[in-house]
Amino acid sequence: MTDGPLVWRFPMPDSKPIDDAYWDIDRSENGTATEQHFLGDHDRLPKPWDIASCTDPDLRRDVWDWYDRIVTWFNHEYVWDPAAGMIPPCWPLHPHLVHEIGVIADQRRRIEMATTANALEEWHRYVVPALLERIQRRVKQHCDDHHQPWPARARFAHHQADAQAQRRTAAFELDLESLAVEDRTDRPTLLIVDQDGELIDPETGEVP
Repeated sequence: MTDGPLVWRFPMPDSKPIDDAYWDIDRSENGTATEQHFLGDHDRLPKPWDIASCTDPDLRRDVWDWYDRIVTWFNHEYVWDPAAGMIPPCWPLHPHLVHEIGVIADQRRRIEMATTANALEEWHRYVVPALLERIQRRVKQHCDDHHQPWPARARFAHHQADAQAQRRTAAFELDLESLAVEDRTDRPTLLIVDQDGELIDPETGEVP
């Protein structure tokens, strides 16, 4: 037997900055014209499911705390065999896990506010198994005892190298040049003829 409830309730956000962020997102879609105007650029609104967009320190701190409570809840409620996939304690050091956790945080929050069990059934059928499978495939048992350095660090550094960046830029420019050639080839040509049927140069107005 364990102390406390056998089943833990999902930790909803209990932070005013997070509540305000969700309120602004709701107003950007459902608010009055005045409310939408005062929100400014809607694309720049902080989104709690994407912590990278949360640049206000108070909001970002609360989102980190919320994610941490969600990971604890998820590992307790949905992980029986850790070999099948478990969110490791070093999850903040894995950007791909941070992105995953942000998504499940928002999805599960919406389920808590649902009026039927349909969304929760979808969560159990698709979201949880897919998440555990991705964790098992990407993290495996690398961080079971302690956090391991990023295995792809060397390849990422190679990706960021100046030579590779220049190579990609050259490919982009080549693609743009091909569009310009297609544009000149496909564009209809305006032909101007005089009353005798002779072609007229559109630039000079003379018959060649």
